[in-house]
Amino acid sequence: MKVEGLLSEKCIVLNLELSLKSQVIEKMLSLVADHPGVADIGKLREDVLKREQDMSTGIGKTLALPHAKSAGVNQPVMAFATLREEIDFDSIDNEPVKIVFLLATPEEMLAEHLKLLGRITRLAGREDVRKRLLLAISPEEVIELFREEEKDFPQI
Repeated sequence: MKVEGLLSEKCIVLNLELSLKSQVIEKMLSLVADHPGVADIGKLREDVLKREQDMSTGIGKTLALPHAKSAGVNQPVMAFATLREEIDFDSIDNEPVKIVFLLATPEEMLAEHLKLLGRITRLAGREDVRKRLLLAISPEEVIELFREEEKDFPQI
């Protein structure tokens, strides 16, 4: 399981024009609503929002990673967005966010969930990768960037 294998073009939005954290999370959820892995979008929304309420998923370096282990999905689901303008996400480094990943995995996939969170953080935590993601002009380009960056990574 790799990031590039979980992302699909219809779950990627570039230069999203929103100004609130809540709007961004709702948009990310709407991107995956029709994904075949989503069994219950309401349950997924509840779990993602609960996780966000417990602690912000603004992880620093302009990244946010709203995520949940949820009975609302029956397989790992991911969405990706870049934001036209930086927004406040209550990040741990107090910096605004420009890149957002949404990750949801079934509750029983804890190990895979943690490995995927780590892989996203490791890849997108690199300044060169973030710059390339922000400059991407198509969903295909985003997927290709992850394909290229993960070519030497083992499957999860």
